[in-house]
Amino acid sequence: MRKIVIATAAVAALAACASRPEPTPTPTEPTPPPVTQPSGPVAGSAEDFRVSVGDRVFFGYDRFDLTSEARSVLERQAAWLQRYPNVRVLVAGNADERGTREYNLALGARRAAAAKDYLVSLGVSAARIETVSYGKERPLDPRSNEEAWSVNRNAHTQIVSGAVS
Repeated sequence: MRKIVIATAAVAALAACASRPEPTPTPTEPTPPPVTQPSGPVAGSAEDFRVSVGDRVFFGYDRFDLTSEARSVLERQAAWLQRYPNVRVLVAGNADERGTREYNLALGARRAAAAKDYLVSLGVSAARIETVSYGKERPLDPRSNEEAWSVNRNAHTQIVSGAVS
């Protein structure tokens, strides 16, 4: 009897370990690739302009001439604007807090004009670009030190219409 129990147990153990072949799949429609969400901003959006191109150029103290770095940013802006011909922009000139309100408004206007003029020289229609000067009224950094002043001396290009939402 003991031999029968052992033999039965051995057969049961072997049966439990036996593998079965995988079923053969039946032919079906091809499975479409998974939909992937694009990473980054939507092409042609204001965020795309800001992230991919850059929306701000910076100036030296009491200066409104374009540095090579500023020209590089504006060249990318011009190329982007040429790809999206319905987009209109506003270039805002800004200054740091030093100097009178009137002086900084005039300096901001010269900075905005310098940026606009360079964009126009690169083929962007002047009719698509407005300018404004905020002088020292809209600082990026409200502190009163050289680091803050250097970021507050800028021309900011912002999209006002025509961008993809």
